[in-house]
Amino acid sequence: MNPSIQSKLVVVILAAGQGKRMKSEEPKALTLLQGKPFISHILETLEKLDKDIKPIIVVGYKKERIKEVLGANHTYALQSEQLGTGHALMSSKSGIEDEHDLVLVLAADQPLVSRETLERLINKHEEKKPTITLGTVVVPDFDDWRAGLYTNFGRIIRDENGRVRGIREFKDTNEAEREIQELSVGQYIFEAKWLWENINSIKNDNAQAEYYINDLVKIANEQAKEIETIEVANTLEALHPNSKEELEVLEKLVV
Repeated sequence: MNPSIQSKLVVVILAAGQGKRMKSEEPKALTLLQGKPFISHILETLEKLDKDIKPIIVVGYKKERIKEVLGANHTYALQSEQLGTGHALMSSKSGIEDEHDLVLVLAADQPLVSRETLERLINKHEEKKPTITLGTVVVPDFDDWRAGLYTNFGRIIRDENGRVRGIREFKDTNEAEREIQELSVGQYIFEAKWLWENINSIKNDNAQAEYYINDLVKIANEQAKEIETIEVANTLEALHPNSKEELEVLEKLVV
């Protein structure tokens, strides 16, 4: 990564969720994969990317437990209510002190994201200078261990020219959209000035009545802003287990 990029970049990790389907009292970010909390995997990857990156960790459910596990040497921001990923990103602003040009957003329940993917995401954004760059994954089908991707991942909506027009959460898709095999993996880089000017425009008129980060893609589209993507090469990086069954599958797939 270009050293000049690091000084302009702030990283936000969304770690406020409960993860009810895990049937655990722990916050989802503290779910163990190979004996290590999800979020610890991500923090180690960020350290490999650049040891000087100090992410903003958005906490909510059992916030003190996350602070207990990770320690006091992190910057935390509080999401006071569980109102969706967009609301969590809104909440991160309180923890950001320095001037910055770019905002990299990651989910704490996606432990296998790699340094290489983050570098590609950052480099693509720096090269093309769009308003948003996001990660996607293309799957051949939804069979076997990929079955969980069918309902857990939003679909990338493109026009006839291949331009990203939106991301549709599964519960908001129609039958045709559900067959789209290009999925959003929940990794984003935003042009910071645009993000903070537009984030309060997100609406919660969807099946979950939540504020989605995905809606920022829709807003950018309506403003004729540029949106770029990178394709994550390894589908495992995209996985964010939502149940103990899905976690068991991931444990078996990781080598």
